[in-house]
Amino acid sequence: MKDTISQAEPVIVARDLNLVFQTNDGPVQALKDVNLTINRGDFVSFIGPSGCGKTTFLRAIAALEHPTGGTLTVNGMTPDEARKSRAYGYVFQAAGLYPWRTIAGNIRLPLEIMGFPRSEQDDRVARVLDLVELSGFGKKFPWQLSGGMQQRASIARALAFDADILLMDEPFGALDEIVRDRLNEELLKLWDRTGKTIGFVTHSIPEAVYLSTKIVVMSPRPGRITDVIDSPLPRERPLDIRDSRDFIEIAHRVREGLRAGHGDEV
Repeated sequence: MKDTISQAEPVIVARDLNLVFQTNDGPVQALKDVNLTINRGDFVSFIGPSGCGKTTFLRAIAALEHPTGGTLTVNGMTPDEARKSRAYGYVFQAAGLYPWRTIAGNIRLPLEIMGFPRSEQDDRVARVLDLVELSGFGKKFPWQLSGGMQQRASIARALAFDADILLMDEPFGALDEIVRDRLNEELLKLWDRTGKTIGFVTHSIPEAVYLSTKIVVMSPRPGRITDVIDSPLPRERPLDIRDSRDFIEIAHRVREGLRAGHGDEV
C-alpha cells in the first residue's frame, strides 16, 4: 500500500452529516455537522465518551442507520449501494458466533449467503483462518475457544469475502489487557498485510493512539468532531512505542480533545 495512493483516494466522505433519532421523548440528535474524509488504507479510530455517536457513525457507514441531513459516501456510493456491493466487513463488540456451527462454519456463513461456490468457500475460509492465526481451529466450536480467539474468528468472518473496508465496533473492549495488547499487535500486522481501510471504535486512548494513522475525537451528544489527529508514528509499532515521546504527546492531545468536548456541553 502506497501512501500516495491513500492520500489520493477518499473512501469514506461525510459532509455536514446529521442524524436525529425520533424517540417517545422527542428527537435526539446523535450526530451534528460531521465532516470527515477517510482515505484508502487509513486506520482511523473514533474515540469519545459513551453516547457521543461513535458507533452511530460507524453504523451509518454500514447503512445500519440512515442520516437525516448532509451526505455520506462509501467508495463514491451511498452506504446502501456500498452494502449491496459488499464494500465492507463489520466486526461487532461481541464475537456473535453461532454456537452450533464450527469456527469454519461461522466464517463460511456470509459466503454461503452470498452464493460463493463451495470450493471457493473452502479456499477463503482456510486463507482467513491463517490470516488471523487460527489455522487448525476450524473444526472447533466457539465454546472451545477463548474470548480473544473467538474475536479473531469474528474478524476472519468479516474478512472472508475480501471487502476493502473493515468496520470494527469496540471489538476488544471486553477482553483483559494482556489479550487486548496481543490482539492490537495482530490487528496492526493484519492491516499491514492486507492494506484494508479500517474504521475502529474504542474508549481507550492508548488503543486509539497505538493502532491509528488518524484519530477522530468526538464530543458528547450531539456527536461532533472536536479534533482529527494525523499520527506521526511509524507503521511498524512495537508495544514499547507507547513509552515514546511522540506517543505520549498524541495521547495528551486526545485527552485534551475529550476534555474540550465536555467543556462544549450545553
